[in-house]
Amino acid sequence: MSESRIRRVTGNLVEAAPLPGAAVYELARVGKRQLLGEVIKVQGDRATLQVYEDTTGLAVGEPLQLSGESLTAHLGPGLLGSVLDGLGRRLHQLAAATGDLIRPGTNAATLETDRAWAFRPVVQPGDRVSAGDVLGVVEERPGFEHRILVPVGQSGVIAEIGASELTVAEPIGRLADGTALQLAHRWPVRAPRPSRQRLSDDRPFVTGQRVLDFLFPVAEGGTVAVPGGFGTGKTVIEQSLAKYGDADVVIYVGCGERGNEMAEVLAEFPRLEDPRTGRSIMDRTVMVVNTSNMPVAAREASVYLGVTIAEYYRDMGYRVAVMVDSLSRWAEALREISARLQEMPGEEGYPTYLADRLSRFYERAGRVTTFGTPERMGALTLISAISPPGGDFSEPVTQACLRVAGALWALDAGLAHERQFPAVDWETSYSLYAEAVTPWFESAGGDRWGELRGELQELLQRGRELHDIAMLVGPDTLQDPDRLVLEMARVIREAVLAQSAYDPNDARSSVLKTWHLARLACELYRAAKAALEAGVSFERLDLAHSHRALRSLRGAADGELDALAADAQAAIVALGRAGGRP
Repeated sequence: MSESRIRRVTGNLVEAAPLPGAAVYELARVGKRQLLGEVIKVQGDRATLQVYEDTTGLAVGEPLQLSGESLTAHLGPGLLGSVLDGLGRRLHQLAAATGDLIRPGTNAATLETDRAWAFRPVVQPGDRVSAGDVLGVVEERPGFEHRILVPVGQSGVIAEIGASELTVAEPIGRLADGTALQLAHRWPVRAPRPSRQRLSDDRPFVTGQRVLDFLFPVAEGGTVAVPGGFGTGKTVIEQSLAKYGDADVVIYVGCGERGNEMAEVLAEFPRLEDPRTGRSIMDRTVMVVNTSNMPVAAREASVYLGVTIAEYYRDMGYRVAVMVDSLSRWAEALREISARLQEMPGEEGYPTYLADRLSRFYERAGRVTTFGTPERMGALTLISAISPPGGDFSEPVTQACLRVAGALWALDAGLAHERQFPAVDWETSYSLYAEAVTPWFESAGGDRWGELRGELQELLQRGRELHDIAMLVGPDTLQDPDRLVLEMARVIREAVLAQSAYDPNDARSSVLKTWHLARLACELYRAAKAALEAGVSFERLDLAHSHRALRSLRGAADGELDALAADAQAAIVALGRAGGRP
């Protein structure tokens, strides 16, 4: 049989023949520099591959060897705190081997192969185990228990196992049939990890951001699309969610973003303090970095690598949040590869299978019960930023995401320029989870949660309509009830929805604080409306005192909520009695 040779090179696409046994998604080493590539199309004995690395200098006639396996993630202790490229290579190892610029063809491990981990078994010789069972635990980070699971496809009786300090390459024990058990195993990134059962969306992913938790909540294990133009705060929101979101593990995937922006994220994340432990947020974070100057083929791999690592921690029984920034760059990579394959283009040149690829990616989110014993519940919440050109939400990537996402947090450039954070547009945004998670919020916060959300949304909507009219004719020409609605919409924006990332008591809002603010804002509107109906003019209403009370409550610590809520309640009662002025 003749040796496989490169027949054509087009950017990151390579055609090679003869390859009679090639399989789609099979890895290969391409050319003399052993570049990593993946088969994406097979025609007879000719195969087309996408190369994950820079193909500059690659020549026709160079050899090519198939590996017999697909792109896999190496899953085990040592992932937390690591920074990986789109192919799962540790960046600090790449830098040590090649310097600041990664040399094509360089290999680097995902896990620290020379580090020994203290393994403590929870099973004994003679126990029967199957896929998903917990064999033992390793303290991956201080206070974080990494559960070593039986890999999918393995089962049997434990022949030997014991406490010891081992590397990920050494066996921790053996089954009776001789199968070695190890701390780490591999999993193909494009294959979803199985679970026993998907659970209902009745528990929220608490973000600590009032506009999100109150108006547009997302369920634990849900999916969110976060579209926004340049400067609307997508990265800041994802950093806030990583720090304050109700997740045990955070996977941050920088997919095709600018190098300086990713450098800023890499510098900022280690400085973020985890409010639960007081240590760096990197202790429970894995970062997958693929900047815009890296080959486009690796962008697709980066999102699948990130979600595979997330599924691994989900299977341990943890709540995992995946932040992807951004899916637009991933879709642009698909478009470029599709064009080089000479496929029929869809809208704006994107491939016709864009929506199918997106939906399959989104389906990997969810809250599940896992295989194995003891039975565990894990969740994977997917939050994906989108960068529509010019902030146009009608473009294909945003629309494809909206068809499958359970919530939309639309970021508005106008609100961002007005220093509103988070700059979430309450007219465009929505959540399909709001009704399902309302009972949980009512039990954790207070009653009438759903009714209060409806009242505030109606006031904001009416306030936006009246604001446009006031810009034309002036606010003083409006009738008193309309002026009240306009003023209350401003109070809600400033005192309820807006948050300060610089105030430690306001950067994260507890569910109870969010409920107090929403309840008091609604009571303030009803009291002021009653005063107007009793004959008090709008000019005589002392809304400023109640507004200040709400802002004081916004910056209160959780231990001060009851006292400050009582003060705000007293101010509202006084307003309802006499308009707030003698």
